[in-house]
Amino acid sequence: MRSSGKEPNKLRLQVFLSHNGVCSRRQAMDVIKQGRVKLNGQICCEPSTPVNPGRDHVFVDGKRVQGKQYDYIVLNKPAEYTTTKSDRHAEKTVIDLLPGKYKHLSPVGRLDQDTEGLLLLTNDGDVAYRLTHPKFNIDKTYFVRIAGQLEGRDKQKLEKGIVIEGKKTAPCRIKDVKACHDKTELTITIHEGRKRQIRLMFAAVGHKVIYLKRLSQGPLALGAMNPGEWSLLSKKEIERLKQI
Repeated sequence: MRSSGKEPNKLRLQVFLSHNGVCSRRQAMDVIKQGRVKLNGQICCEPSTPVNPGRDHVFVDGKRVQGKQYDYIVLNKPAEYTTTKSDRHAEKTVIDLLPGKYKHLSPVGRLDQDTEGLLLLTNDGDVAYRLTHPKFNIDKTYFVRIAGQLEGRDKQKLEKGIVIEGKKTAPCRIKDVKACHDKTELTITIHEGRKRQIRLMFAAVGHKVIYLKRLSQGPLALGAMNPGEWSLLSKKEIERLKQI
């Protein structure tokens, strides 16, 4: 969902219809131009007209379009929890960590069962799409602890892209490298979302990932939450998401 113009609480009419399940954005364009939409009692044929979901009344073919209530939660996912809404084979899922009134939310993307860190849960499909679709190139930063010391040449290989499962990874950024005896700690920023990507990348240069934690995703940062803790996003954080 994208805010329109100088009024962050408003949406374009076309987006409002799509966002609230009336039809797709492409179909909404036609519905509006056909004069089937009324905004506050007046026929509106301009798809880009701003709509305030909390104040304006929108009707399509005489039927009121009710704005949906969206919730956004950031969870510090602990290890051993499966990132899924429902899985009869999973002993513990991330939904188990939420109170009943938020169990309708869905995880945005996935974190491996053994991976900790930032996980967004929401019922806003448009935000979820923008955070996870490859074309938006959303950065995700992770703290990584690997076995052994990472050599400079291997760091360069990883940053330039390395072949895993027959396909080369996109360039990434590796920073804050700290070697400690038989381990190395670092942060890595990627924008792809391939399954077990970071673990496979380091395995390709001879290192096992011992610990993995997502610190940020797009404009969202984990902060100081403990594993298993969650918080609702602030209005400012939600607006940043919608501007992706």
